[in-house]
Amino acid sequence: MKPTQQTPNLEINLINDTTWSLDKQHPEKYTLVIFYRGLHCPVCKKQLENVTKHLDELEERGINVIAVSMDSEKRAKKAGSSWNVEKLPIGYGLKRETAEQWGLYFSKGISDKEPDLFSEPGMFLIKADGTLYFSSVQTMPFTRPRIDAVIKAVDFVEEKNYPARGED
Repeated sequence: MKPTQQTPNLEINLINDTTWSLDKQHPEKYTLVIFYRGLHCPVCKKQLENVTKHLDELEERGINVIAVSMDSEKRAKKAGSSWNVEKLPIGYGLKRETAEQWGLYFSKGISDKEPDLFSEPGMFLIKADGTLYFSSVQTMPFTRPRIDAVIKAVDFVEEKNYPARGED
């Protein structure tokens, strides 16, 4: 998937017992999809708690946000209740085929705290028309884009009308 191309649809169950679908989103400017490893990941907890602290700033910029994992409903609801992410939509049950469409990497569990298989992190900024503007995909839990840096980047993009890059 390259910038300026249409992203695959993403339809996912949320921990609040509703369903979320990318093609039904109508953000003012962008949708930010954050794929995270799951309940077992302390780096994910820190990242999503930080994103939650910045939700108002993201919303002010016309950005809808969702966090998604391959976790089961039970594990995702446990993360939702034990992490400080109460305002952040949390999706669960991401299928491998869907994660592959998004270009995510996979890891097998190496301890009893990890699921047998889970996706590694990814972040996708999608324009209101459903085309990809920016993506960052990791093979490890480390070195993810910081949400404050993403916010500053969006401010720059909007101010300068900066085009998506990496499309060729």
